[in-house]
Amino acid sequence: MSAQAPLLVAITGATGVIYGVELLRVLCRLGQPTHLVMSEAAMMTLAIETPYAVDEVRALADAVYPNKDIGAAVASGSFRTRGMIVAPCSIKTLSAIANSYSNTLISRAADVMLKERRPLVLMVRETPLHKGHLELMARAADCGAVILPPMPAFYDQPQSIMDIVHQGIGKALDQLGIEHELRPRWQGRPRQS
Repeated sequence: MSAQAPLLVAITGATGVIYGVELLRVLCRLGQPTHLVMSEAAMMTLAIETPYAVDEVRALADAVYPNKDIGAAVASGSFRTRGMIVAPCSIKTLSAIANSYSNTLISRAADVMLKERRPLVLMVRETPLHKGHLELMARAADCGAVILPPMPAFYDQPQSIMDIVHQGIGKALDQLGIEHELRPRWQGRPRQS
């Protein structure tokens, strides 16, 4: 593994597990070290939404921790990480993070990011949102998390679902200052002659 601090990727059971899987693939291609935690619900959703096996996803990361292992390296602020992206982030996980309820490694590691002032990006997946969801997002944001629901942009005229996934992942990577060329960046509207 590179001497560079790893990025922690967490995949929860919300719909959209492809965001987490593709994030790992992209980071691997970029030569960025990654550590992974998957919730039990994420493994179930992976089987429902994708053709990938859990072992295939785990193989994309440099290190993998069970979600129940609250004694893992990433559970401590003394373990250096570049930050954490939760992709996708279920409302259950959002609630745990917003309320500092560290009963799983994902919520504990997220709490570590907040207390150590490291980047924490939550790709929250739910719709429609009720006031409780919005209050949880506001609480997490007040603690320092970046709330980044994967909402597609269409200015670059995506041609596939993967184009839309890459646009969301690119936004998350931008929050951590990780250079990529996943989708064209907005250059301003075309000038009229």
